[in-house]
Amino acid sequence: MNLKFNKNEDHNTLQLAQLKKRLAQVKLGGGKPRIEKQHAQGKLTARERIAHLLDSDEDSIEIGALVGEGMYEEHGGCPSGGVVVKMGHVKGKLCVVVANDATVKAGAWFPITAKKNLRAQEIAIENRLPIIYLVDSAGVYLPMQDEIFPDKEHFGRIFRNNAIMSSMGITQIAAIMGSCVAGGAYLPIMSDEAIIVDKTGSIFLAGSYLVKAAIGEEVDNETLGGATTHSEISGVTDYKAKDDKDALDKIKNIIDKIGDFDTAGFNRDKPQKPKERIADIYGILPGSRTEQYDMREIIKRLVDGSDFEEYKKGYGKTLLTGYARIDGWAVGIVANQRKVVKTKKGEMQFGGVIYSDSADKATRFIANCNQKKIPLVFLQDVTGFMVGSKSEQGGIIKDGAKMVNAVSNSVVPKFTIIIGNSYGAGNYAMCGKAYDPRLIAAWPSAELAVMSGNSAAKVLLQIEKASLKKKGKTITKAKEEALFNKIKERYDDQVSPYYAAARLWTDAIIDPLETRKWIAMGIEAANHAPIDKRFNMGVLQV
Repeated sequence: MNLKFNKNEDHNTLQLAQLKKRLAQVKLGGGKPRIEKQHAQGKLTARERIAHLLDSDEDSIEIGALVGEGMYEEHGGCPSGGVVVKMGHVKGKLCVVVANDATVKAGAWFPITAKKNLRAQEIAIENRLPIIYLVDSAGVYLPMQDEIFPDKEHFGRIFRNNAIMSSMGITQIAAIMGSCVAGGAYLPIMSDEAIIVDKTGSIFLAGSYLVKAAIGEEVDNETLGGATTHSEISGVTDYKAKDDKDALDKIKNIIDKIGDFDTAGFNRDKPQKPKERIADIYGILPGSRTEQYDMREIIKRLVDGSDFEEYKKGYGKTLLTGYARIDGWAVGIVANQRKVVKTKKGEMQFGGVIYSDSADKATRFIANCNQKKIPLVFLQDVTGFMVGSKSEQGGIIKDGAKMVNAVSNSVVPKFTIIIGNSYGAGNYAMCGKAYDPRLIAAWPSAELAVMSGNSAAKVLLQIEKASLKKKGKTITKAKEEALFNKIKERYDDQVSPYYAAARLWTDAIIDPLETRKWIAMGIEAANHAPIDKRFNMGVLQV
């Protein structure tokens, strides 16, 4: 191992330690005192409930763990968006589990909570997976009701999705394990089957205080909407459980009886580990964004047997395309090459930049994968498309548009891992969040923005200087430097992978060593949903 490898390894393991520290804090939800209070009420926490439900919590993946980080601080914060979402196996069947975290504002819904719940439902719909709701929520967070109540991607969309999934035959099971009030009461009852926990679970359109205010009736919450009322009188719920564990065990019994599913038929062979040492990724990936590295060396540590069959290896060298297997599953990989490369004509091409030839190659490869029914994996470290007169005259816009078109119309499942840069239109062409990857995760080394913080600060500084000049003002060298640093600092905060994860622009920030697990479980999920459309690029044919 050389000095550069060791330096990279130190940098990346330090970033990983920061990630683990943040995740450990997030897992405390509303804090230890609130966890203790929940235990005193005879209730498990959201994460404890999921751990009891899943066959193996370690073999699950968590969606949106860092959602809400740094947001709503004036309201006391909203760790993990006040809801925990995991994909894992229950009685051997892959499911999506959504659990309200009552230690965070009594499980109230913030705007980001709705977005995260909708993402969970989207995953279940796309992959035809059973979805389990563990309900313990005070409903909409009223101080922010105008940002969560009426719009297309707000609270009400959840119930619309309940109805859509029901019509699609996607199993939905709900356990009422705490409060379930007002509009939120529709979620469990629009599910196929509902379980309620005796004494701690309650469900009603209006609680006792509101009933008194509205119609003058005096009634306690247990009589109004407790387990006995809804299991023995109203018939709203289907099962009464004695405690949290009993409710979760009932869910397991229901899931255990579900019939088999039609598969998409993705190709899978016996899984193999990479021949190359996976942990070497930490030493290969540079700490500096300007340093080069060979993406092939990363790929070799992600794919089975380190075997990567390249497509058009000698053409369009700033993008790598080829076939491989991950945990046995056949995949087509599209990856940015970060090395400066030389074309056959002797011209140099910058690493991480998409040129016309590389866009053309990727378009053809994506079409091939769709024809062969092979899931696509995008490994992003892209600064964008090449600019300048030569590129414009060479038709970079047309070739870039073809690549974006192919990604948009792809019918095989897509999975995106953001390794380094994810800038501008490069994010789009390499299947960013707007292009419906089944899962999208970032490494701690990732950055997402229109352009780098350094480039953006230079552009914004020139605009600011021009504005001051129009007003007849001048700016000293010292003030210019201070202004540049101020702009760059603000912009750098926004390009951080944590900023993106907080807003659910990515599903997670993951340890690079978890990449194989994420992709493999994603393809396993996608295999539940047969492809019912043909790949067609419309007027922009290859």
